[in-house]
Amino acid sequence: MEFNDLEERMEKTLGVLEENLSEIRAGRANPAILNKVTVDYYGVPTPINQVAGISVPEARLIVIQPWDASILKEIEKAILASDIGLNPNNDGKVIRLSFPELTEERRKELVKDVKKIGEDSKVSIRSIRRDGIDESKSMQKEGLITEDDLKRAEEQIQKLTDKKIEEIDSIVSKKEKEIMSV
Repeated sequence: MEFNDLEERMEKTLGVLEENLSEIRAGRANPAILNKVTVDYYGVPTPINQVAGISVPEARLIVIQPWDASILKEIEKAILASDIGLNPNNDGKVIRLSFPELTEERRKELVKDVKKIGEDSKVSIRSIRRDGIDESKSMQKEGLITEDDLKRAEEQIQKLTDKKIEEIDSIVSKKEKEIMSV
């Protein structure tokens, strides 16, 4: 039984969770919301951070300065076409994205979204657990491991699962606090 493989798959699930949560705007300017926005740069879809410098000079402002001024309009179009919900301000040299203050209602919506993303991650972790236990059971049926080995494997897999679920709860709780305290 390969516990390292299961742990690696669970770690990837946690990585995806953290990436997804970093893209939720919590009222503060966070350049991670631009991670999935791509610009048509000479016919090739290219991430914004590969064609421009991105900085956060203030808590509620992101400044995007393209290295090639000719793609300023393309960057602006890409941001408008994305679903980040911000309107870019173009002054001819840089694009500014200002973050509005979050309303209480919007904060509660964001917390619901965060909880749903967390729950989806837990489902993924449990699915990985099920795969590991199924693999252990099939190994036991084939006579590769004893019944005692199967019990130990199931216990180890469950401990690993519980640990990763706790980590998910911790990550989600931290993000909720961040959203509600802004």
